Amino acid sequence: MKKAVFVAVAALLVACTPCPTQGIRHALPASAGMDAQRLALIDSTVQASIAAGDIPGAVIGIVRDDALVYEKAFGNKALVPQKEPMTVETMFDLASVSKCVSTTIAVLQLVENGQVRLVDPVSRYIPGFLPWKAPDTQEQVAITVQDLLTHASGLDAVLPDVPAFVAQYGTHCPDSLIRWIATEAGRHFRPRTRQLYSCLNFIVLQHILEQVTGERLCDYAQKHIFDVLGLRHTTYFPLFDGTQCRPDLVPLCAPTEQLADGHVLQAEVHDPTARLVNGGNSGNAGVFSNVEDLAVLSACLLGGGSWNGHRILSPLTVQQMFRIPETNAPEVARALGWDCYHLEPYTCGSIFNPRTVRGHTGYTGTSLILDLETRTAVIILSNRVHPTDGGSVARLRSTVASIAASAILH
Repeated sequence: MKKAVFVAVAALLVACTPCPTQGIRHALPASAGMDAQRLALIDSTVQASIAAGDIPGAVIGIVRDDALVYEKAFGNKALVPQKEPMTVETMFDLASVSKCVSTTIAVLQLVENGQVRLVDPVSRYIPGFLPWKAPDTQEQVAITVQDLLTHASGLDAVLPDVPAFVAQYGTHCPDSLIRWIATEAGRHFRPRTRQLYSCLNFIVLQHILEQVTGERLCDYAQKHIFDVLGLRHTTYFPLFDGTQCRPDLVPLCAPTEQLADGHVLQAEVHDPTARLVNGGNSGNAGVFSNVEDLAVLSACLLGGGSWNGHRILSPLTVQQMFRIPETNAPEVARALGWDCYHLEPYTCGSIFNPRTVRGHTGYTGTSLILDLETRTAVIILSNRVHPTDGGSVARLRSTVASIAASAILH
């Protein structure tokens, strides 16, 4: 009898133990306080974008609290070399959305662990990293970790000529790139006085993390973020070795651009610096994911950094991540790694309170916004650069966000 009771209790404990791989909970909109008929208006909006030739297809997800209340695939995943229909399982090159779902979280984990401080100068981790220098007085101001996260460093936006850089240093040369950023990249203004969106900021953050942990960013993020949350379709695809090259996931990836030689990028990051210079392991781009994994990550952050009993950040760290640093000038409308929309509310639509929305867009046609006030996330995944870099999702992002906001009843 005692043995039977023990087995029953053990079984109950197993059943109640959170399992990170069970995925996002699906729910009817009404159960999450949303209007299903209004959410259905998203369908015609996306279909109009496809019909206009702006995108070949898309996957849209709406999250409320801890549940996915709208999930739908539209159009085609691929147009060349042959048409393939879009599915909700399709993985997308997140482009710059990688900055917030991977690099930012990873760096803030180091801050939580006491390994890095936001006020630390970059030169602490990358010796020889030059400060900003005033052209008239020669005053020097160090660039800090926080400056990188908020795009208030003044560094050049991008590597100006990737083909020329590759011709000089070869492909897959991240060490040469960080030396160039440390000593030759422009410092355009005194840190914290303005903002200049810069992929180089997040490549520097990548190197800080790799110096501190001794791990590649792609390996660290997989172990400490993606695997912790049970994200089975979220990963990097580094090109310089096979340790992370998940051949089982490649067919799920939506292709992006067809290059001049006819090669179609699939499971290869579209961003040229991330692909050709950093070999797919890059702080500015490189993460591939799908709608349900991003729904889990959204629910985790809306819930204070924990999902299904598995925590990636503390609640106070999440609050700090979404806060605009007071030490930055008012013109710097950035939280730590996330865009803010009170100065430019286009991406978050016309109904959400732009002061409570945090998000990020990706060049390939992806975006993720989180409304902290209503605990709602809007996920838009498209490959607007397929087969050529000519599509647009600016209007789609805004209209889908407005529809989602209008569907919130309570």
